[in-house]
Amino acid sequence: MRMKCFIGFILWTIVSTNAAWAQESQAPLTLEESIKIAMERSLAIHSAAMGVEGSEFRRKEAITNFLPQWTGQYNYTKYSYPFFIGVLTASTLQNLTPTALQQSTNSNVYNFNTTVSQPLFTGGFNLASYRSAKLGVDVSKESLETAKRDLVLQVRIGYFTILRAEKFLAVAEQQVKNFEAQLEVTQAFFDVGIVPKNDVLLAEVNLANAKQQLVRAANDLATAKASFNILLRREVDTPFEVVDILAHKAFPLSFDQSLEEAIRLRPEIKTAQLNIDQAKENVKIARSAFFPTISLAGNYSRTSDWWTTESGIQSNIWTVQALATFTLWNWGNTAFKVGENRVKVKQAEDAKTQLIDSVTLEVKDDYLNMQVAERNIRTAEKSIEQAEENLRMNEERYKYQVSTQTDVVNAVTLLAQARVNYYGALSDFNVAKAQLERAMGRMYP
Repeated sequence: MRMKCFIGFILWTIVSTNAAWAQESQAPLTLEESIKIAMERSLAIHSAAMGVEGSEFRRKEAITNFLPQWTGQYNYTKYSYPFFIGVLTASTLQNLTPTALQQSTNSNVYNFNTTVSQPLFTGGFNLASYRSAKLGVDVSKESLETAKRDLVLQVRIGYFTILRAEKFLAVAEQQVKNFEAQLEVTQAFFDVGIVPKNDVLLAEVNLANAKQQLVRAANDLATAKASFNILLRREVDTPFEVVDILAHKAFPLSFDQSLEEAIRLRPEIKTAQLNIDQAKENVKIARSAFFPTISLAGNYSRTSDWWTTESGIQSNIWTVQALATFTLWNWGNTAFKVGENRVKVKQAEDAKTQLIDSVTLEVKDDYLNMQVAERNIRTAEKSIEQAEENLRMNEERYKYQVSTQTDVVNAVTLLAQARVNYYGALSDFNVAKAQLERAMGRMYP
């Protein structure tokens, strides 16, 4: 009995879990959820994040240039004649008898050497290198922000493309219903001899054409969803529905306010300024070669005629050394490098100026496109009202044989076109608004 209850509990848990998964998979996908999925799965975002991590390693690498370095060396040398192992001092020379000299020589020499060196002054090379690496981290972070904003824009455009295709599909379905209703009326009139057979054939042709448009609209929707699945890195045929957010909400900022926000927030402009700062640090790196480098080193060496250097004949010595290195003449090599990097600073400054001009034009273009779509929405709304009234009147007139079937067909076509224009303008407005917010450097949501 207990076993049956246990098995029943497991089956109930599995069924409940599957039902929950099914319910979750059938829930409409919101724009915010779509962006979250794309962010988590995007390879472009992952690559940009890895770029930040790599820049952090370069920054940490630059820190190590300030710290002391410890090196070690072990070597074996075979001489063609016995080699004196030891340190020649005044005391050694006084006691250097033939017997002692023989005991202190060997043709097999083993040497262990270790050195600790600390840079004291490098002409600003280490400091400028660290600052350049730190700026590189900031550049990578801004590149990540740029990738995020680009991905958000792609998701928003893909989302509105699906909504646009759904609206066009609904218009095509309504057009098919209108022509089916028109065919029923025409067939009824033909059956009682009011209209000729030609009117029935015309109604059938119009219905067939409308069904073809419906198939194309359904195909456009399927293509839009497949593209969206690829963008979210899901199976191309994954079924889903989206929440209808296709609406008109006026944009509150003027062009000047939008441009000011773009100059302030665009990660590309921040990256351009960081590139200028990094180029200036590279000038300092090149200029450091004009100065001497000063370092302090401590060395310990042990030499023996046995590989362990712990037995046999031994010689131990340690040294402390302060070293200053000057480059007295290199045919202007350093000056040429400094000049080259100063030119790169000017190029980086020009690139930033060109980028600001490009951003200004981009914001202006997107702002104008949004305004055009906004005006088209108001025009299309009035056009739909007029087209609906025109269709109603022509259908009534046709029932009383005051108007022809061609008038009804034209009215149905005009209404469908008016609805297409409206939903197209509504979609264009939302896409232009998304592009404008991307041009302004905003992150959605």
